[in-house]
Amino acid sequence: MGSFHIVSAILIWSSLGIFVRLLSLPVHIIIFYSALTSAIITGGIIFIYGRRNFLPDAKGMLFLGFVGPLNLMNVFTFFYAYKRTTVANTILTHYIAPILVAFMAPVFLKERLTRNILIGIVVATTGLWIMVGADIGALFSGLENANGNTAGIISGLFSGVAYALLIIMFRANSKRFNPLAQAFVLNSVMSLLLLPFVREFPLHAMHWLILMGIVHSTIAPFLYLKGLQTVAANRAAVLGYFEPVGAIFFGVILLSEYPSLKGLLGGALILAAGYFTLKEQ
Repeated sequence: MGSFHIVSAILIWSSLGIFVRLLSLPVHIIIFYSALTSAIITGGIIFIYGRRNFLPDAKGMLFLGFVGPLNLMNVFTFFYAYKRTTVANTILTHYIAPILVAFMAPVFLKERLTRNILIGIVVATTGLWIMVGADIGALFSGLENANGNTAGIISGLFSGVAYALLIIMFRANSKRFNPLAQAFVLNSVMSLLLLPFVREFPLHAMHWLILMGIVHSTIAPFLYLKGLQTVAANRAAVLGYFEPVGAIFFGVILLSEYPSLKGLLGGALILAAGYFTLKEQ
């Protein structure tokens, strides 16, 4: 059930790129209003049912308050990469995270790197390269040019590192905190950090931002954090590769963008990697 929760969250997040691309808004505005919506919703639930049933002690709140800025960096750099470079470069750089987690989990979480997880990482990474149709030379050629593409690639790398660190920290503390409380604190911290930079109220797009706040910033984090209570960090990281597969699906449904043969082949390899990962449970 934990893996189902994580895959469901990943598939929800896979639609983020469509929202970021279609909404003609600065990245920090998108994040602020979606995070604020989530903080209001989760805060209301906690208030109604009693904070003692949800919120952690002072030490726990301090930890989540520390993680909040890191979570903001992860989200902001990921969205910024979508804005400044290609989808392929964004996905490739962001998904260095599972590779980092594979080496970090045995050290910090004492989780064993099993053969199936290792196979899953290799197969999924290969599928990702095939899917986006990129090669190493094309990726690094963007770094050689001092333009927006460079900023997007570097931003994607930062998002990947932040994502890996978050997986490790959330997994290490998964039994300490209620997932709803985590979502509330993290989104509240992000809202407060971005508040000084918000100068507009995009009424024309508010219904989409509220939808993102409900779906992407509340439901998806709750499912993901719930799943991490029972799923190892390595396995959760590999399941994250379902995101580009979900992005293809949403592209077909919402934008009528049909994948190429490479896209289908890469997606098939990622699904195979998911099978190897889930097979251990």
